[in-house]
Amino acid sequence: MEIFFAREIDGTFCHLTEEESAHCVKVLRHREGDEIHVIDGEGTFYTCRLCDASPKGATAQILEVEKDWGAHPYHLSMAVCPTKNNDRYEWFAEKATEMGLDRIAPVIGEHSERRVFKTERLAKILLSASKQSLKGAIPQISEPLSVKEFIKECDAELKLICYCFEEETLRRSIKEVLAEKAAENCTIAILIGPEGDFSRDEAKLAMENGFIPVHLGDSRLRTETAALTATAAVYFNYMK
Repeated sequence: MEIFFAREIDGTFCHLTEEESAHCVKVLRHREGDEIHVIDGEGTFYTCRLCDASPKGATAQILEVEKDWGAHPYHLSMAVCPTKNNDRYEWFAEKATEMGLDRIAPVIGEHSERRVFKTERLAKILLSASKQSLKGAIPQISEPLSVKEFIKECDAELKLICYCFEEETLRRSIKEVLAEKAAENCTIAILIGPEGDFSRDEAKLAMENGFIPVHLGDSRLRTETAALTATAAVYFNYMK
């Protein structure tokens, strides 16, 4: 199924972006009268008929509307420290989108080696992954902030932090915690640290603010692998 993206939707027509219009008309050779499928990035899927096949601004008349297309029964925010190699972070974001998440928050930890993160390229990857995996909603990308700022601002119902060391509060399996506490339509936030892990001050602050310390098994995982493993744990927890 070919899926296109439109920001401008007025209830009767979908107006494709210039990039999407060029792909629709020049690459895929769609013409007036063809049926196409469009998402708005917020969860709605439109079946449309192309009425203006301009490669700079195609317009399609809306025939049918489906809300919450490809939705999942939870709201997941992944707060993940940027990796030294940006390709690894993009790989995580793409695959996590395919499984199902709602927000990616790049966070800068006290041990982070990469302290500057640009979101423009990542937005394109998330759009492509959403279309490929048949989802109407595109995950949001937050502007980078510090780990401590994220901890203080986070208002999710279930808050988890993954780190490698033991503190006074022992870490539990993420699988066990999700099975016990993740209800239908639960808002979940998961913190994943940098290559050098969270500092003990960050971990302490997280627990003071309601984060539950969890582990992802016995293997030591790279940041991007840990982030995808945590995303998959949530995905499988809700799978029927």
